Amino acid sequence: MLGTLFFDKQDRELLRMINETIDHGPSQDLEHKVFDANLHPHGILELTTTHEYRMAHAVINLLGNLEAGGAPDRLMALRILRDEVLHSARTPFRYNTGRVLIQIMKEIIRSRQDELTQLKLVHDFRKVTSGNPRLVRQFLNTYHLLEMPEEWNQLTVDHHVHDANTKGRKNATHLIMDAWIKGIRYITVVYYNYVEPAAARELLQAAEIMGVDVRIGLEFRTPFRDRFVCFVWAPRGFSDPEAFLSFLAERPMVALMNEGRKASLWMQRHVMDTLQLWNAKHAPALAEELEIPVPLLEPEAFLAYVGTGQTSFLHLAEYAHKTLLKHLVQRVKALQEESLTATSERQSQIAQLIRRMDMLTTEVIMETWLKPERNPELPSPDVPDNAPDTPELLRMPPHVLLDWLSCLRSGYRITLQLAELTAEDVLELLWDCQGMITHLELFNLKEWQEGHLRHLTAINDLQIAINKGSVLHLKQILRGMIRTLEASSSEKDKERCAKFRIILRNIPSLQAPYKVAPLRIRIGTDSTSHSGVRHGMGLAMPETLPHGARRQIARGKQFRPIYLPVSLSLEFRETYAEQERYSSFMRWLGPRLRRIWGFGHFGLRCTKEWRAISGITQIGEEGNVITMGGIGGELNNGLRAERTEKTRPRWLGFSRLSTPISNTLKVLAGFIPALVTFLYTQEWWVLAWFGAPLWFLITGLRNIPQAILGGGGMWSRSLLRWNDYVSWTRVCDSLLYTGLSVPLLEYFIRVLLLEDGLGLTVKDHQFLVFSIIAGANSIYISLHNIYRGFPKEAIIGNLFRSLLAIPVSVFYNDVLALFLPFFTTADPLLILEPGAAIISKTASDTVAAIIEGLADWRNNRRLRYWDYETKLQRLFDCYAKLELAFPDQDILSLLSRPEEFTRLTSTEARSLQVESIINALDLMYFWLYQPCAQQTLTSILRTMTREERVIVARSQGILSRVREVSQLFVDGLLGRNFARALSFYLDSYENYILTLNKRCAGFSNGHRPLLRRRRHISDYL
Repeated sequence: MLGTLFFDKQDRELLRMINETIDHGPSQDLEHKVFDANLHPHGILELTTTHEYRMAHAVINLLGNLEAGGAPDRLMALRILRDEVLHSARTPFRYNTGRVLIQIMKEIIRSRQDELTQLKLVHDFRKVTSGNPRLVRQFLNTYHLLEMPEEWNQLTVDHHVHDANTKGRKNATHLIMDAWIKGIRYITVVYYNYVEPAAARELLQAAEIMGVDVRIGLEFRTPFRDRFVCFVWAPRGFSDPEAFLSFLAERPMVALMNEGRKASLWMQRHVMDTLQLWNAKHAPALAEELEIPVPLLEPEAFLAYVGTGQTSFLHLAEYAHKTLLKHLVQRVKALQEESLTATSERQSQIAQLIRRMDMLTTEVIMETWLKPERNPELPSPDVPDNAPDTPELLRMPPHVLLDWLSCLRSGYRITLQLAELTAEDVLELLWDCQGMITHLELFNLKEWQEGHLRHLTAINDLQIAINKGSVLHLKQILRGMIRTLEASSSEKDKERCAKFRIILRNIPSLQAPYKVAPLRIRIGTDSTSHSGVRHGMGLAMPETLPHGARRQIARGKQFRPIYLPVSLSLEFRETYAEQERYSSFMRWLGPRLRRIWGFGHFGLRCTKEWRAISGITQIGEEGNVITMGGIGGELNNGLRAERTEKTRPRWLGFSRLSTPISNTLKVLAGFIPALVTFLYTQEWWVLAWFGAPLWFLITGLRNIPQAILGGGGMWSRSLLRWNDYVSWTRVCDSLLYTGLSVPLLEYFIRVLLLEDGLGLTVKDHQFLVFSIIAGANSIYISLHNIYRGFPKEAIIGNLFRSLLAIPVSVFYNDVLALFLPFFTTADPLLILEPGAAIISKTASDTVAAIIEGLADWRNNRRLRYWDYETKLQRLFDCYAKLELAFPDQDILSLLSRPEEFTRLTSTEARSLQVESIINALDLMYFWLYQPCAQQTLTSILRTMTREERVIVARSQGILSRVREVSQLFVDGLLGRNFARALSFYLDSYENYILTLNKRCAGFSNGHRPLLRRRRHISDYL
């Protein structure tokens, strides 16, 4: 029964394909390895597979390819995934729709063992692809994600996170993808002592793909007053990832990285010593306590577990927990069986023992046995040591290390971490380093939750005093510190007191470095994506989020953030600039209109931007920064949870019904109330029995010309048929809402409210009654338009729909009055008066078809502009690469000779030849299969220079090389199911090139045609 009522055939087929891919794992033989990242989601790929399937492949590749050698595959998958999700929404709600789609796909993969849950998620996924804002917001709440502005200008940051190359769980690509899902725009990934070029390359390229502003920070520890202090050095000023990688390859940087590797190996030795102590001391004691075998940890297996990361005590705790967990499960199972026949005293002991095992988590293992302070018999890595085997990097004083770092790159940021530091420590470090410290990590969520940031208020006061340049304020702080130090009997405090007196006499020297560039702040979570008791990455400023997100935060139901004690000063800017491309008409009209009051910004592009003034920050009780990440489940191993068999529910809800059944129920739910209302309120038998069918017929028929109008089908010569423009689910939705409008307007408004309640009838108050009904109808239509996620143009237009329908009604009425005498001898008024409702309905739907059709047309134009913006940019980038690859060739001339072009690029630039063919195939598919594509491209061509139009037109000539293009299909460019795409190409390329030739030549302004006409299509371009 569930198989026929719920879910669609497409849901089951998509799930089958996803699970096959999950079970096989990422492989060279799988189809997702075949697709080229240059293929556009709305291009020729649509003829071979669905975008849901391609998204699934991309996410599986990202989550499954964890080894370092899989980085190129992950990056390609990330590029494909971003293109797919950003082009999936049919509304302007692109970014939020994309975030939800990726999150749902991740949940599908995680639920591999639960087919019913997977089917629900797949069905939800296919619904969300429409981009309906209401549905998207619903799923944002479900997955505890905040709605982000579609301008993507929110202020969301995390300047301290870790990936799998240090002690994090996620590889760089996965980390950036999750940051984008959460809506984080600015992120700093911290590496200990050194960074591998391969790791940096993957991180920077992934961030470039997703549009995340990422910085790489290197954390160094340096001795300071019998402990280590930490600095994060982030070199800056690089134009692209390759510039940063070139910087890493410079000799001074290679020397620094080598020293950093020595420091990390030194830390690794301490961890391995702790591992040996675990085997010798802690494991036997734990085995005796829990009455289970505690396996000894193999050093080689542990290092293999760490993989590309840097060995840490956290890794050791996780590995110990992993090896122990299966023994805990077995022991608990045996104890539960024993408990069935045990005495009450023994049952109490068993319950206590099970509770102890259940609480033996990674965090407990770390805190109880593995932290350096828990093992005093071993030298602590947290205490500076001048032993000969201590790396030089760990023996350098702060000012020496920072001086070395500042000499490596003129542009840099050095952030001082504040864990366990006092204001006196910070002041002394600022003085010693002479302005080389540019930032303070004023808030670290992990350190704050662990209680290591007890002096933030005093440090913040010191920062404010330095930035304001207030000598009086700074002097007061210094004198207070000196008084405290004078009261101490410690020799070290007396030494520091003498130093602070020197600083007191040289306050201008302390302030000087920060007069031009103030001492700024950084905030971060120190997230590793491991622990379930810490908040995940991401910090947000609620003022920069949409109203819906702020309301969600205020309610605190499904999303419960922590308000951090940090208040940032924010700045909001609106910048108006001229469009990059204007048609000649707009170039003439824009400046003239902008002289008129009220049109000052006409035709200008508006950019809205939030910016934090990090030099002005206040630490207080509750600030304006919130956490974006949630906390995992309870802190236990789940050993005491009662496992119950899941029963398959008999009813899954209306939202999971199959599309045919859902559409049928929608039509019936609208038709039955309409029929009953007509039977109850109409006296003329024709309207009583046939009013509802006519009502539905009018609504159903008007959706067809509306869809064709919206798709631009009335003016284009594409391969789309009329029914390709029509969404039958949308038609059924229209029938539902139009049916419900009959009892609302006819019975509740006209009869109950106006006639019975207010005594207003059509006979006595015709204008007033019809005005009230029209107004109610307009409000009702606009409300259900909002609910259905219609474009705002349609919603606003439908508010005035009834008003606009009045002259149309009069026109229809006059036309019928004119022609009815030719078909009947009866008085036309006797027919027109009872049929006024049908005439009014026809007029209203005529106006609706125009309003909603134009709104759909505008929306389709917007979608095509996005498509062409992406694809044409790639086309021009490819052309630029060709010019660079062949500096001695006239590429523009060569494009007009496809045979020579393919011969040249086949031997020396095969990848660019493939990219050129892909761009041409996608543009041809746009032209012939995408709604409004032809009008959109024509508008874009009109704004181009003549040279750009020549490049666009001649680049399509490569399609005339049938052999080369067909070979790409056969070689698997589009996967295994390429037959339909190949047939489309062979049937269409000649007419397409001819049509594009004529269209481009129409803009040549009297010059020679852009494409030279010859006798055969292969000679074009």
